[in-house]
Amino acid sequence: MSKQYETVIGLEVHVELATKTKIFCGCSTEFGGAPNSHTCPVCTGMPGSLPVLNKQVVQYAMAVGLATNCQINQYCKFDRKNYFYPDNPQNYQISQLYLPICHDGGIEIETEAGGKKTIGIHEIHMEEDAGKLIHDEWDDCSLVDYNRSGVPLIEIVSEPDMRSAEEVIAYLDKLRLIIQYLGASDCKLQEGSMRADVNLSVREAGAEKFGTRTEMKNLNSFKAIARAIEAEKNRQIDLIEEGKQVVQETRRWDDSNGYSYAMRSKEDAQDYRYFPEPDLVPIVISDEWLKETKENQPELRDEKMARYKEEYDIPEYDISIITNSKHMADIFEETVAICKNAKKVSNWLMVETMRLLKEHSMEPEDIRFSPENLAKLIGLVDAKAINGGVAKEVFEKIFTDDIDPEAYVEEHGLKSVNDEGALRSTIQTIIENNPKSVEDYKAGKKKAMGFLVGQTMKEMKGKADPGMVNQIVTEILDAM
Repeated sequence: MSKQYETVIGLEVHVELATKTKIFCGCSTEFGGAPNSHTCPVCTGMPGSLPVLNKQVVQYAMAVGLATNCQINQYCKFDRKNYFYPDNPQNYQISQLYLPICHDGGIEIETEAGGKKTIGIHEIHMEEDAGKLIHDEWDDCSLVDYNRSGVPLIEIVSEPDMRSAEEVIAYLDKLRLIIQYLGASDCKLQEGSMRADVNLSVREAGAEKFGTRTEMKNLNSFKAIARAIEAEKNRQIDLIEEGKQVVQETRRWDDSNGYSYAMRSKEDAQDYRYFPEPDLVPIVISDEWLKETKENQPELRDEKMARYKEEYDIPEYDISIITNSKHMADIFEETVAICKNAKKVSNWLMVETMRLLKEHSMEPEDIRFSPENLAKLIGLVDAKAINGGVAKEVFEKIFTDDIDPEAYVEEHGLKSVNDEGALRSTIQTIIENNPKSVEDYKAGKKKAMGFLVGQTMKEMKGKADPGMVNQIVTEILDAM
C-alpha cells in the first residue's frame, strides 16, 4: 500500500502600502512612472543620505495588525538585513527582525473541504522594497529601475498551518479583503502590490516532524499559486519515494511551462548578518495612538455581510459577491442611500455590471460610474419614463462614460411612449395588417401574440412600455 502524505504550507505575503510617498523619503510611490523618475539620494542609496520614517506606514501596519488579531509591539525597532543584489542600492535592506511591529495573530478561513479554520500569523513587520531588474534579451544586459526602491511594505508571515492550495487561496483572499477594506493597499497581484512566497514541505500523514521546506517565488496570481503548490507537492513526494533528499532552497515558478527551478540555497537569518539600524530611532507607539487606531478601524467584510443580512432584503449570494469588493460595496450603499431600493441596486450590480466587467476584462475595483447616475437610471425605470430594453442601453453608456442618464434619454429621444391612445391606434393597425397571426392566436397558438407585440415594439422603436403593449394586444385580440 502506498504511503499517504500531508502538505505543510506557510506563506510570506508582501504588501505594498498605499502611502503617497516612500517609507524613508518623499519620493512618489505611484505605479508606472518613467524608469528612475521617482528617486532621490535616499532611495538610490547614495553615501551620506539619511532615512526619515513615514508615520503613515506605522499607522497602516498597526491597522492591519489589529484587523488580523495581532499583538502590537508598542516599542519596536528597525534592523539592517545585509545582502548584495543589483536592485538593492544600499547593499542592505531596512527591515524588522528582532522587534517587529505585530506578532501572534490569526484569521479565520472557510473552505469546502475543511470548513472553518484559524490560520496563525507569526508576525507582521515593516520594510522597504527593492528596485526592479529589467532583463533586456536583445542587448544581453540587465537594467535597474529604482522607482520601486523604498516603497513601503509590510511582510505578513503566517504559521505553517495550511494543508492545501484551497486553504492558501482562502487565506490570501481573506487577507486581501481585510487590507483593501482598511485602505492600506489595493493588493493588485498583477501590479506586484501583493506578492506571496510559498514555503512548502511534505511529510507522511500522521508524522509530527516537518519535512524539508522549499520557498517558491514569482507567484503573481491565485491560479499560479494553486498550480505551483500542486507541482511542488508532487515534486517533493516523487523525490521522497525515490529515496532522494529534498533540498532546502529558493525556487522560481515558471507558470507558462508549469514547473519550478532552483534559484539558490535557502538562507537563514544569520546569513543576512542582521543588526539594529543605526540611522533610525526606535518607534514608540503611545497608548493614545493605539487606542485611536482601534477606534477608527472601519467595518470589515465579515461585519458588513452580517449587517447587509439584517438591513437589506437581498439574497446571501448577492451579499457575498457585492462585499467581495470594497469599491462595489461602497457603490451599492451610496446608491441605496439615494434611491432607497436595495433589491434593484443589487440587480443592476449583479447582472448588468458583472456582465460588462467580464466583457471588458475588468475587475470590480475598476468600476468608474457614480452612484448618483445609477440611482437616476433606477428612478427613470420606476417612473416608467424608459423601459427595460432602453435602460440596459443607457446603462452601457453609464458603465463606460458615466453619463447623466436623464440628460442622455432626453437628448436621444428615448423616453417611453405612454400615450395609450396613440399606442392603441398603432396596435390596431398592426393587427389589421396581420390577419394570419390573429387566426393563429384564435387557434390557440400563443406565439402569434408574441409576434404582434414584437411588431409593435419595432414600430415604436423600442420606446413603448412592454407591459402596456401586452395588455392592449390581449384586449383587442380577445374582443375580436
